[in-house]
Amino acid sequence: MAKIDALSYVVAECTDLSKWQHYAEQVMGAMTAPAPGGGLYVKLDEREFRILVLPGDADRYVASGWASGNAADFEAAVAAVRAAGVEVGSADAETCAQRRVEALVRFTDPSGNLHELSHGYTGAEAPFASALVPSGFKTGPYGVGHTVLPSLQFDASLAFFRDALGFGLSDVFNFQPGPDAPVIRIHFLHAASGRHHSLALAEMPSPSGCVHMMVEVNSLTDVGRAYDRRAQHEVKLMATLGEHENDHMTSFYMLTPSNFAMEYGWGGLIVDPATFQATETKQVSVWGHDFSVGFQ
Repeated sequence: MAKIDALSYVVAECTDLSKWQHYAEQVMGAMTAPAPGGGLYVKLDEREFRILVLPGDADRYVASGWASGNAADFEAAVAAVRAAGVEVGSADAETCAQRRVEALVRFTDPSGNLHELSHGYTGAEAPFASALVPSGFKTGPYGVGHTVLPSLQFDASLAFFRDALGFGLSDVFNFQPGPDAPVIRIHFLHAASGRHHSLALAEMPSPSGCVHMMVEVNSLTDVGRAYDRRAQHEVKLMATLGEHENDHMTSFYMLTPSNFAMEYGWGGLIVDPATFQATETKQVSVWGHDFSVGFQ
């Protein structure tokens, strides 16, 4: 059976890497370094990177980087993707070296989102040290956080991740933005590590390739400090501070230089994948999270 542990990293593209460097260091409170072969590493923990930003002609989300814990789980996942009728491409040595992994494959889900699956971290390890985020980011076995992907081929995408790749269902949200608006399905899925959701599928388009990604810190105070830094650096606010109903995350949302939103939060729920029973969300948040600010 396929087993994917976590969202290990994400890949973005930007027309101006200096904007991402400033955003990562001064707003997120992350560390940065040049990536081999071009690009920017955004470091959130002892690993060399959790976000890879590549130079390009667009500001967009490129790929979700999933990790299996060992070679056997990796091969089982690759076989499951192929058995689902999805084409799998192997990455070259240069790409594996840039991603700092032993092996890497790529595939596209039924809604057209690009995914990278790897195993075996090969990069250096050094302590994360940022005066702006003294508590550090919550990563380790839980990966970088979560990603929410546009999934217009919703049923096929949901079946692919649940049946082929072994993701578990954490929560169902049938979102209706207005009394006469169509219902938008959003399903939240957990990987083997147990973060409430490492992936969510949203039945809506997103020109940037991602609805949002989430990073989590280990202190609510560090969320508040980032909220202030966002304002100081005039980064566009996409949703005010609030607490989600489904995963209990207290967070806010802001725009990244790659034109997708980043949720910056604390206190997300960890579940036991073997026993957790899926919930159904009735409201986005129990307080706060005014998303209308993102349209102003």
